[in-house]
Amino acid sequence: MSVPSAKCPAYALNNPKRIGAAGHSIGGNSAATAMAADRRIRAGINMDGDFSAPVPRSGLHGRPFLMLGGPDGHAPDSADANWLDSRRRLDGWKRRLTVRDADHFSFIDLPVLGAQIGATGPEAPLPGKRAGEITRDYAGAFFDQQLRGIPQPLLDGPSAAHPEVVFHKP
Repeated sequence: MSVPSAKCPAYALNNPKRIGAAGHSIGGNSAATAMAADRRIRAGINMDGDFSAPVPRSGLHGRPFLMLGGPDGHAPDSADANWLDSRRRLDGWKRRLTVRDADHFSFIDLPVLGAQIGATGPEAPLPGKRAGEITRDYAGAFFDQQLRGIPQPLLDGPSAAHPEVVFHKP
């Protein structure tokens, strides 16, 4: 019987030091809640979810967290301070990004699948295919950087390839 080595793709995929949590809506809040409860989870993403269970005052013990959402309720000028309050408690690497013309469902596969059959949501002008590309690119870059140690310039600031994505300061 052979033991997987660090160079083996199976080892890289099954490495318990590379556990991440990502979720949409209440699942995004669950990613932060799971990280607070389980230190094995090394990185998390909240995609357009409120923090109904706030990030603990003690933070997430320096672990990285990405907040990716639509502008409604998540932009700095929003009347809902939920993301701002939670972001202040995040004590590791963090980014707060909003996507212009996105709505709550822009971060799941529904708009992508809907676009394939010609069904689009009138409340979200961002095309489904584009919403899928943005979600995939930013979530993938985040986990590649935080769990695999591969630098991702996409996370450093605005990108000409993704003009819809707005980076917010604390």
